[in-house]
Amino acid sequence: MTTTYDPAHPEYLDEPDLRVELERVYDLCHGCRLCFNLCPSFPTLFDLIDAREGDVAGMTPAEQDQVVDECYQCKLCYVKCPYVPPHVWELDFPRLMMRAHAVRHAAGVPVRERLTDQFLGRTDLLGRVSTAAAPVVNALTGRPGSVPRRLMEKTVGMASERLLPPYARQRFTTWFRQRRHRMAADLPGAGTAGPPQGSVSVFPTCFVEYMEPAIGQDLVKVYERNRVSCSVPEGAQCCGAPWLHQGNIKQFTRAATRNVEVLAAEVRAGREVVVAQPTCAYVLRKDYPIYLARTSSAADAELVAAHTVDPAEYLVALHRGEGTELDTEFPGRESGAVPDVVTYHVACHLQAEQIGLKSRDLLKVAGVKATLVQRCSGIDGTWGYRAENYALARKVAGPLGREVQEAGNDVVCGDCHLANGSIEQETGRRPVHPMQLMARAYGLPEEGRR
Repeated sequence: MTTTYDPAHPEYLDEPDLRVELERVYDLCHGCRLCFNLCPSFPTLFDLIDAREGDVAGMTPAEQDQVVDECYQCKLCYVKCPYVPPHVWELDFPRLMMRAHAVRHAAGVPVRERLTDQFLGRTDLLGRVSTAAAPVVNALTGRPGSVPRRLMEKTVGMASERLLPPYARQRFTTWFRQRRHRMAADLPGAGTAGPPQGSVSVFPTCFVEYMEPAIGQDLVKVYERNRVSCSVPEGAQCCGAPWLHQGNIKQFTRAATRNVEVLAAEVRAGREVVVAQPTCAYVLRKDYPIYLARTSSAADAELVAAHTVDPAEYLVALHRGEGTELDTEFPGRESGAVPDVVTYHVACHLQAEQIGLKSRDLLKVAGVKATLVQRCSGIDGTWGYRAENYALARKVAGPLGREVQEAGNDVVCGDCHLANGSIEQETGRRPVHPMQLMARAYGLPEEGRR
């Protein structure tokens, strides 16, 4: 038995060794049960062991794998677990599940699963094609249960009833490049008088780049309003999370290596890396240093991780810092463009980053009270998009939808685009990103609505 979360360890991909480690961890989790109310993995695990009167050694490989399959990497068990490293038991359940997926991938997965993995993993290729033909793609894939969607489910394993985010006609980086060439007079609210307060590099993520460029646009405008200059790293692509969650270490490491080279150059130029999606920020902060630890990119990975921030995290630090300040004039609040109270969903990966609820704190500065909803969306990466997980994902997301409805506020917001899509599916209400609320509070119009 080898307790290791190091993908370069010689026993990492050894299946018999993994099976014994799964038995060790499952036994510890069964004895603790602190995570009984998190993802479906734990109730399944406890029921299987209870059925054997506590004999964890009696679990079959298929039963062990069922627990693995029902973990969607929300990371909340790591936050709650009292036995995480440096505890002597060294229990990191999410990374053990990643190891199990890596072992399965190395052994070879069925053709259907490989097709799904490739379809969900190649986000940049899919994004480039889909934005170029956005009206056609959105018309074909935008209606859950339609004939094209049922065909997608049969061929690439994407759940036909899952609500998919539409693709934008213009990519965020295209907007940003074009914007740089405009005259300052054409940029309402692009900054206020005073010395610069910082410089950031906006890592847009696939969601902002191809689906929700409005989030990135408002982020840039809010930052510039507070005298923070913005750039976009040339050559950065998807963070690689879909590959990682599939167990495809080779593809993930390739994506990580490419990105840390680009982003490390941004950091050395004096910029912080702002990531507008908690899942992607977690990958940059936590996963890149681990998977690149024994490569020539190790130093760059550590550098990028140390300088990666969430959008609200950076602005709250600006507000609370010495010698810096946040613009606290909010004409949009006075005009009623932003409500007094909003429902704020606390994303799982944001909790896993353990930075506190910075978006809530930032909204408070703008005079907006946040009613918190802390329920999982059942998406987490690409897990909830797969046909085989769809019914279970909806079961997980049900309490989230109910609490959002019960909060009774007109506006729902959240940092995670994946979770926001799940909220829309469960409630029919489309959440907005906190940066969009801040932009409206500052009186900054949406792009195209000047």
